[in-house]
Amino acid sequence: MRRRSFLRDRRLIFAALVLLAAAAAGLWSMAHQTRIAPRESPSERALRQIGTQLGPDAELRYAEAGQKRSMCGYVGRTKGGPAVGFVSIPNRILFSDDPLPTEFREMRRRYCPGFMQGPPQPAAIR
Repeated sequence: MRRRSFLRDRRLIFAALVLLAAAAAGLWSMAHQTRIAPRESPSERALRQIGTQLGPDAELRYAEAGQKRSMCGYVGRTKGGPAVGFVSIPNRILFSDDPLPTEFREMRRRYCPGFMQGPPQPAAIR
């Protein structure tokens, strides 16, 4: 009987020490203000990706929110230069003039349906 009581007391002491360590870690975290950075908004991410890929001379001309945290729009590679379409997702950005045109079209179709498609054409009069 004495053996069971000793094992139970050891388990209780161990659980109390684990709880105390977790509380100490929480208090230390609160005291040192360690916080997880807020998630980057899709527009901020697109601006960061454009700056990284194209450099500081690039200018965002137009952007709209797509599906699943994506952004679609137009960017000029240089100020006043011709506009290029882009699709930005959290881990990637593709431009319409990239050497991967099929992949760009698939991303545009998947994340930004209706973007870069122009107005509907009127039916031909017979």
